[in-house]
Amino acid sequence: MYAYFEQPTTTTRSPSVSVLNEEVAARLTGHLRNDTTDLAPSDLHVPISHFVSEERAAAERGALKRVPLIVAHGSEIAAPGAFITREVLGIPLIIVRRSDESVAAYVNMCRHRGGRVEYEACGSKRVFMCQYHGWSYGRDNGELRHVPYEEFFDPIDHKTNGLHTVKAEEAYGFIWLDFSHDENRTVAEYLGPQVGSQLDEFALDRCETFLDRSFTLDINWKIVLDGAIDVLHPKFLHPTGVGKLIETNTSAWESYGRHGQSFSPRRKMTKLVKENEQLDGLWKYIGSNMFIYPNSMVIAAPDHVEFWTVWPDVNNPSRSTTHIRFLVRPEILDEAMTARLNKSWSILEQAAKEEDWPMEQTIQENSKAWPDGYYRYGRNEQSCQHLHRQLARDIDGVTG
Repeated sequence: MYAYFEQPTTTTRSPSVSVLNEEVAARLTGHLRNDTTDLAPSDLHVPISHFVSEERAAAERGALKRVPLIVAHGSEIAAPGAFITREVLGIPLIIVRRSDESVAAYVNMCRHRGGRVEYEACGSKRVFMCQYHGWSYGRDNGELRHVPYEEFFDPIDHKTNGLHTVKAEEAYGFIWLDFSHDENRTVAEYLGPQVGSQLDEFALDRCETFLDRSFTLDINWKIVLDGAIDVLHPKFLHPTGVGKLIETNTSAWESYGRHGQSFSPRRKMTKLVKENEQLDGLWKYIGSNMFIYPNSMVIAAPDHVEFWTVWPDVNNPSRSTTHIRFLVRPEILDEAMTARLNKSWSILEQAAKEEDWPMEQTIQENSKAWPDGYYRYGRNEQSCQHLHRQLARDIDGVTG
């Protein structure tokens, strides 16, 4: 799904992303002239059971826990002392901004008898205290601070009985968690230069959250991501919306290892190509959807960034949660831009709720009713093939 955005009459920010270059434009121009598109080497057959199997779902959650995951935007805990609570893949967490402005993440579980030490969704605190028996923990390091009636326990080492920690890193404006215990891997290394350089250009660390919405859907997480990055459905499923703006079955795909990016021409690019006119500013004519493995997407619009994360449910393979944010630079946000972004969201929400997700729910229902066989992803569906091929590498050891 490419951004359903209202374009500004003047450019407030030019997303001159390095990868959106003449080579990509030339490929798309050739495709428009020749009625072609980028192609994968072969079709991909994905077992239907992968969308309904509890065993497969558990394996996928295990794969997600082995790579860095985006769990928040830095602006959500902007000031030292700020915290948010999140549940990530079934694990309750407290994510904090320390006094030195670095970030940390703790398992929201008391080391005494397992109660949660924080119930609020967000706030600012120096100490987290379990309401069950009053054990308390420091914000900056999660260290055990106080144990009521400690003299009645065997000796307790406060240094080694603090809150369990999860590796946290703030990079490219986002807060990432890594459950893999790989202390040496950085987010920059995981993303690679092609993704990292683009995120740098988006300046997401200078953005704030304009809009933040979550939707729990009776749809497998991979089906939601398939629909969001699919290039074959716009004119069929969205004939009066994005189907009138974006070409169907014309795209370029760039693979960045685990990650990738899809580019699709807007209809006005087709018109200029047919008339042999020059393209003045590629971002005006090409939609971009960058997929960050395993469950995030960054969609650049002229003056904001649309950011998705899709999370599998830990109890039901046929359920997931989709989190959508609009990120903006506060210094360019004015009344006209606010109205434009609200209209963009209204269009996106209507398309998702009335067209995309109902279709995907029927796919999920059919998958449960008839889990044998496979779904076919064509050679012209590289963007959708990518996630499934990478999961097959990580879970099944498939090569290539």
